[in-house]
Amino acid sequence: MNILLLGAPGSGKGSQAEQILKDFGYVQISTGDLLRDSLSKKTPDGVLAGEYMAKGELVPDELVLRILKERLNRPDCLKGVIFDGFPRTVVQAEELDKILKEKGNELDLVLNIESPFSVLISRLLSRRVCSSCGKTYNTISNPAKENLCSVCGGGVVSRPDDREDVIKNRLEVYTQNTRPLIEYYKKKEILFSIDGDRPVPDIYDVVKKLINEEGND
Repeated sequence: MNILLLGAPGSGKGSQAEQILKDFGYVQISTGDLLRDSLSKKTPDGVLAGEYMAKGELVPDELVLRILKERLNRPDCLKGVIFDGFPRTVVQAEELDKILKEKGNELDLVLNIESPFSVLISRLLSRRVCSSCGKTYNTISNPAKENLCSVCGGGVVSRPDDREDVIKNRLEVYTQNTRPLIEYYKKKEILFSIDGDRPVPDIYDVVKKLINEEGND
């Protein structure tokens, strides 16, 4: 099964993806991680992507799609994929449809986690991450003891982009570019919107039920 997680920054997509991976064994594909991995391996596309990233510019869709296509061809993607951070626009969604169709595949389920922006801003301002392994914490709901990661012992810090001015800008970009995806996938009748203003386990109960139902169709 191929799943896309939609939701504004701070909506909790990462927490849900983590639980889906644990229970279903799918592969999570983040284009950000793919670009960084390609760059670290110094592949031709990775080096080219790095030139854009070094200037703070967006990596062109054509380049992202080539790297994504290569990743989808690996055997571990056969069981199922969770798409994280891509597509961000309708144009990207159309290109992803083409790539999956070439493989005789398609997106099976789009989970749209919705929360009021006021809640998301508060959530992101209280978010903390491990500087070593990336595990996420929250000063309100899930604080790190003595600001140390419970997994690896690394220091727990604020992300540079978790400032209020940056957060508001990210939410504005989301509204302009990504919200149209909701209508795009609604027309395909594969989108399910979920109330994200609840505890993570309660949201996951809904997510898991939807995956099981769609997987048995």
